[in-house]
Amino acid sequence: MASTAQDRPAPTWEEVEALRRQLVALQRVSSLGVLAGGICHELNNALTPILNYAKLGLRNPDPAYRQRAFEKILEGAQRASTITGGVLGLARPRADRREPTDLIRLAHEVTLLVGKDLSRHRVRLEFQVEGQPYARVNPAQIQQVLLNLLINARQAMPNGGTVRLRVGPDATGRMAELSVADTGVGIAPADLRHIFEPFFTTKTGPDDLGQGGTGLGLSVCREIVESHKGRLRAESRTGQGTTFTLRLPMCAAPAKQGVA
Repeated sequence: MASTAQDRPAPTWEEVEALRRQLVALQRVSSLGVLAGGICHELNNALTPILNYAKLGLRNPDPAYRQRAFEKILEGAQRASTITGGVLGLARPRADRREPTDLIRLAHEVTLLVGKDLSRHRVRLEFQVEGQPYARVNPAQIQQVLLNLLINARQAMPNGGTVRLRVGPDATGRMAELSVADTGVGIAPADLRHIFEPFFTTKTGPDDLGQGGTGLGLSVCREIVESHKGRLRAESRTGQGTTFTLRLPMCAAPAKQGVA
C-alpha cells in the first residue's frame, strides 16, 4: 500500500536547515548566472589597461614613464582582484561567520558585479553614501541580498530607468540602512503584501535573458536579513517604482592594528 504525505514523519530540524542552506545557495548561484556576461566584460575592462601599459612600459626606457605604467597596471590589477574576489566570495562563501563589515565597501563591490548588467539594460545606477556604517554580518549573504534586489529593480524597468542604491545610518543612528529604489512599474497593493511569501511572484515570464521568477528570491532575502536581526521592507506605487529598505544593527568599526 502506497504511503501518503500524512504517513511520512515530519522533517527534523537538521533536515529543514540543510534544505534552507541549499535554497540560499541555489538563489545565490542564480543571481551570479544572471550577471555572468557583465562580470566577464568588467574583467576584460580591467585587464585591457594592464596589458597595454605592460607593453608600453617594456618599450619605453624612461623611468618616469615606466613608473606611471606600473601604477596603472597596479590599479587595473586591484580592480580585477576586487571583481574576482566578489564572485568567489559569493560562489564559495565561508561558513556563517559574521564580522564587523564596512557596508559602503560591501555595497561598492556589489556595484562592480552588477554595473554592466544595469547599463546593458539602459538602467542608470546612482550610488549614495552617508557616514561610515558598520554591521556585524556575513558579507557574502548581505551581498547576495543586494544583488537580488538590484536584479529585481532592473527587471522592473524593461524600458530602462534609474536605480538608486543608498547606504547610511537611519534617523536613530543605531541601525544601518541599505535601500534600493527603482523607477519601474511598481507593485500593486494586493501583491505587495505577499511578495515575501515563498513561491509568490509578480513576474509573468522570462526576461530577455531567459530569467523568470521562481518566487523564492525575496523570501530568501528576508530570511537572510532576519537571521542577522535585521528587517527588510518594501514600499511601492504602481507605475512609480519600488523601494526596498534593508536595516541592520550597527556596530563599531574594528580597531586598526598598528604596524610593528
